[in-house]
Amino acid sequence: MNGAQLSEFPDDSEPLRPHVSGLRRRALQARELSAVRTFSTPFLIKFLRARDFDEELSLKLLLNYQRWRRDSPEISTCLSPSSVLGLLSTSYHAVLPQRDHTGSRVLVYRIGQWNPKDWTAFQVFRVSLITSEIISTEPETQRRGLKVIFDLQGWSLGHALQINPSLASKISSVLSDSFPLKVRGIHLVNEPMFFRPVFAMIRPFLPDKIKQRIHMHGADFHNTLSDFFSPPVLPPEYGGEGPSIERACQDWTNQLLQSENLLQQIATHPTGDITITPEDALISEEGETEPL
Repeated sequence: MNGAQLSEFPDDSEPLRPHVSGLRRRALQARELSAVRTFSTPFLIKFLRARDFDEELSLKLLLNYQRWRRDSPEISTCLSPSSVLGLLSTSYHAVLPQRDHTGSRVLVYRIGQWNPKDWTAFQVFRVSLITSEIISTEPETQRRGLKVIFDLQGWSLGHALQINPSLASKISSVLSDSFPLKVRGIHLVNEPMFFRPVFAMIRPFLPDKIKQRIHMHGADFHNTLSDFFSPPVLPPEYGGEGPSIERACQDWTNQLLQSENLLQQIATHPTGDITITPEDALISEEGETEPL
């Protein structure tokens, strides 16, 4: 049975158990996770689905996720939507209510709504991480992945100056091999010519499979986005028939605010596996049961 077939099974299905046990065993034997005593099944399945149940690749992704959280505390230790509510209130970001024809989640970022005088690039990046943590818990998103639309209208020199090589590396790391989500497509619209130097900074860090999924639509995006998304998916501002972008942004902001406590638990948990309590994490391997 291949990974795509396995991905369709619910988390507690018998065919998934050997793969969950195998990844758990590999993770507990990894030198970098020597202090960790156990991982829950739902947490491990996020990584397995993101790598089509290849245990070796799933372990690499899990280790990268843990390494990224450890090495970037300036971002990973604060996932509070309230801390960036001012930015969210500008209709900067939305997860559209309807999935595309493949089942992928569709995310929109409106860069022009970000005032670089008010919000640092780290705070803006935090919005992406907050959303990523929430949607990575959705089994359908684990299976079908996500697609992103970056609206670059209003991109300015002030934005460009916020993106340094260190941040570019962190952004590309999350996009490629440090977060349990499949990026199925990246669509740039309204991109100005002077955005290209910033994109050139990020591009080398991206794997070839991500590079091949980047589409630049320019100002004529109404005629080309429809090749990738059906009208009910997109807001009218992007040539679709769905709810307005302002409504979609507000609805998603409300959903994030309702997840404030959950996100805070993820940010402060040593591994991000909030289904494992500190007490559970101390159970020895010999006495460990298979947590569901």
